[in-house]
Amino acid sequence: MIHPIYTELTECRDCYKCVRACPVKAIQVKEGSAIIVKERCICCGICVDVCPSHAKKIRSDLQKVRQLMTEKKPVYCSLAPSAASEFGPHYRQLLTALTVLGFEGISETAIGAQLVNEAIEMYAKQHQGECPWISTACPTVVEAVKTYYPALIDQLSPVPSPLQCHSAYLRHLYGQHIGIVFIGPCIAKKLEADHNPGYPDFALSFEELRLWLELEGITFEQLEEAEERYVPAKAGSATLYPVEGGMIGSLSWGNDPFQTKALALSGFAQVLDTLQSPEQNHQFLELLFCEGGCINGPVATKLSSAAQKKGAATRFTRSRLEQKQALFSSDPQFAQLLLTEGYALLGKSQETAKRQKPKSFTDEAILRAMKLLGKHSSADELNCGGCGYNDCRHMAAAYLEGMAEAEMCVTMMRKQAQSKIDVLLQTIPIGVVIVDDQLTIVDCNSFFLEQFANVEFAIDNQSLNLVAGLPLQRFVPFYQKFRSHFDNPKPCTYRIHCKDSYLKVTFFAIEKQHLVGALFEDITTATVRRDTVVKKAENVIQRSLETVQQIASLLGENAADTEITLNSLIEAFTTPTEEAGESV
Repeated sequence: MIHPIYTELTECRDCYKCVRACPVKAIQVKEGSAIIVKERCICCGICVDVCPSHAKKIRSDLQKVRQLMTEKKPVYCSLAPSAASEFGPHYRQLLTALTVLGFEGISETAIGAQLVNEAIEMYAKQHQGECPWISTACPTVVEAVKTYYPALIDQLSPVPSPLQCHSAYLRHLYGQHIGIVFIGPCIAKKLEADHNPGYPDFALSFEELRLWLELEGITFEQLEEAEERYVPAKAGSATLYPVEGGMIGSLSWGNDPFQTKALALSGFAQVLDTLQSPEQNHQFLELLFCEGGCINGPVATKLSSAAQKKGAATRFTRSRLEQKQALFSSDPQFAQLLLTEGYALLGKSQETAKRQKPKSFTDEAILRAMKLLGKHSSADELNCGGCGYNDCRHMAAAYLEGMAEAEMCVTMMRKQAQSKIDVLLQTIPIGVVIVDDQLTIVDCNSFFLEQFANVEFAIDNQSLNLVAGLPLQRFVPFYQKFRSHFDNPKPCTYRIHCKDSYLKVTFFAIEKQHLVGALFEDITTATVRRDTVVKKAENVIQRSLETVQQIASLLGENAADTEITLNSLIEAFTTPTEEAGESV
């Protein structure tokens, strides 16, 4: 099965923005393309969000869900509570739309969250109000623990996630044969469905739901607001789960303003910092990988601000609690089953095997890799982050592991390019100069200075560095000639007479409207030789013409044709030179 996030290779090239953004560096750069390593990916979706060319794609399960809807069995929708902030004023039309799409019933994932709460409360009452677990509500956090912090696996809650518990509860109520489709803002829920078939069967994003409605020709404007009818009932305070602190707030710990026995954190930086902490945890940790909670999930709408989403989510929960209608309260028997059976209800045991982790290397191996990357001393370690890694040593480790390529090091490639340019400039046997749009010298070689500066000393690199930044007009009399070539994409060649020399000058644009280069080849010897030949030919032709003119009286009109022919011959030998730089 395709991993929930993958790379469209034809659209990904020489860009390391996803490497830089990935909090666990689960991306391998191979032949210039950034490929997701599924064994390391925790499906946070950050790479999808930052990819400038949209080469990071989310696997679509829409076709499989539509196929499921055609089978002869009831299919239930597990609707994430963040739908209230996602669809706002169209929330009730959304319920109508889900019914039109063919769902047998709509149930709120928050029902599963309420059952998780009840199981946690049972455990806390048996242990002096304490429950030193890491919540399994966020599948990305769970994947991060299993992949990168295996020592903390035993601290993960033995109670499955709210979605898994909700799926198990729906099957408990309506039979094992039913289909279950989750709809929400989370990519990692797809991975959760892959690892736990049937709990749920499939997970769709809000984006996929919108596409489904579009394919069916359903718009919210044409639908009536439906009654909020859910199976088995409306969820209560657990609808606050998608907001940071919402889980704790819906537990008894939420009454403690100091949160001495439970703590809520969101955002990958805070979550990873917490997981890296070596001390034993004695608090219940509600960790949500997305900043602010699920309302800001990777496939949640970007049209609303975080404040608007949080406000919508909290108002939705408040309105629920203020309603006179009955809300789902509890099912102590099933909650006890969740606490005692845990993942066994899903037909599996809690996963403890760690997946592929980044390899570790000795300092000697890192230093050898650093030298291969052009880092021969601490001064070469710029730690610029251009490669996507935090510093040069992490880049070297990734290079050794085959996760990164040497070409990713921007400073090394720049130095190599500059070195090649320097060698080329100093070995090419003609003058070269490069100027910017202000006609200031950017670079040149020693042959250029020999031609235009009349220096009487050996020209070294230090002398060339002093020339950079000086105005071109100090050296080249025809400097204005450069201006006409900033917008000219094609090279142009001229023969110019300058300081008793004849120069063959070729102008070429390096960066349109920014940099122009020129090659200067001294062709004085060849020009003088040609001019001498032309002058001698002119003398011979002139003497011959005088003789012909003497015979003209005898030959009549043929003399005129002869004169024209001889003049044409003179013109053929003559090449115009320019003081001002006209084309030849």
